[in-house]
Amino acid sequence: MTISVIIKTLNEEKRIAATIESVITALEGQQGEIIVADSGSSDRTVEIALKYPVTIAQIIPPALPSCGIGPQLGFQYSRYDYICLLDGDMLLDPGFLDAAIGFLADNPSVAGVTGHLEEMLVSNLEFARRVKRNAPENRIGPIDRMNGGGLYRRTAIENVGYLSDRNLHGYEEFDLGVRLRSAGWGLHRLDRRFVQHFGHTVNSYRLLVRRWKSKYLYGIGELLRASLGKPYFIQVLRELPELKLWAFVYLWWTLSLGLILFLTDKSMAIASVSAMLAAVVLLVSLKKRGLGMGLYTVVAWFFHAAALPVGLFRSRKKPNAPIESRILGKPA
Repeated sequence: MTISVIIKTLNEEKRIAATIESVITALEGQQGEIIVADSGSSDRTVEIALKYPVTIAQIIPPALPSCGIGPQLGFQYSRYDYICLLDGDMLLDPGFLDAAIGFLADNPSVAGVTGHLEEMLVSNLEFARRVKRNAPENRIGPIDRMNGGGLYRRTAIENVGYLSDRNLHGYEEFDLGVRLRSAGWGLHRLDRRFVQHFGHTVNSYRLLVRRWKSKYLYGIGELLRASLGKPYFIQVLRELPELKLWAFVYLWWTLSLGLILFLTDKSMAIASVSAMLAAVVLLVSLKKRGLGMGLYTVVAWFFHAAALPVGLFRSRKKPNAPIESRILGKPA
C-alpha cells in the first residue's frame, strides 16, 4: 500500500528531526512519501527538515497559520492511497501503520483509524488530564473524531471534499469527523499506541493565553459558523457538550452582572458574585480532585466562552480553496 505521511509544523526545531526519523523507520517496507506542511516557521524547522528525503510545503502570505491549514496544505501536495497525519512534536510508533492498514482492509466502511497518544510531558495540567485511561483521547472502538491524527483513506477524504477546513483555528478534527460520519463513514481507535507526544511544557495559564493569541480558542465558534446550513449542523450542536457548558457560563455572567447592576447594596452584590465563584470553583475542584485543577478549569471556561462569539463572526474563505504556498524541499 502507498502512504502519504503529513507532518504539521510551526517552529518545531527541537523535535522535527526525531519526528521525521520515526516516520522513515515506520515506512520501511512500504511505498510512501513524507510531506512537512509548515505554517511559516521562523526557527530552524525547515533548515533541519531539508536534510531529509521529504517534501516541504510552506505557506506564504496571504495564508496565515491555523490548525486547519496545515493538514490541508499537506493533502494539497499528497499523492498516495492513505494519509497519515501527525504533528512535528510526535514520534510515530514503528508498528502503527501496518496495524492501521490491516484494520482498514478488514473494515471498508471505516474512513480512519488511530491509536493512543502517549503523553511524554505531563507537567501541564491539560496534558496530565489526557493520560487518564477514561479521557476522551483514550477511548477505544468507534469514535467521533481522531484528535492528534491517525491514518485516513484518501477515497473517504475525497468523498467529503477536503481533509481540513483552512479557516479553523481549532476543532478541525471534529469538523472532519462529523463530515465523514455524516457521509456514512466510521472512525476507530485501536487499543495500541499511535505516537509519543512531546507537548508544551509552559505553565497551563500561559498556554491558555498563547491559545488566545494564536486564535486556537476561536475554533468552536468557527466550527459553528462553518456548519451553518449544512446537513450535519444539528449533529454538531448535539455532539458538542462544550456548548451547554458555555451556555452555563453566559448565564452565570448575566446573573453576576445583573446582581452588580441592580442590587442597591453593592457590597452585597459583590459578596454574592464572589460566593458564586467560590462555590463553582469548589464544586469543580471536588470533581477534578484538586484545587489547582479546579481553578484552572474554571479559568479555561472563561477563556473559551469569551472566544466563541469572536470565532463565530470571523470572515471565512472557501474551506478547500488552494493554499498559497511554495515547495522548499523535495526528495530526489
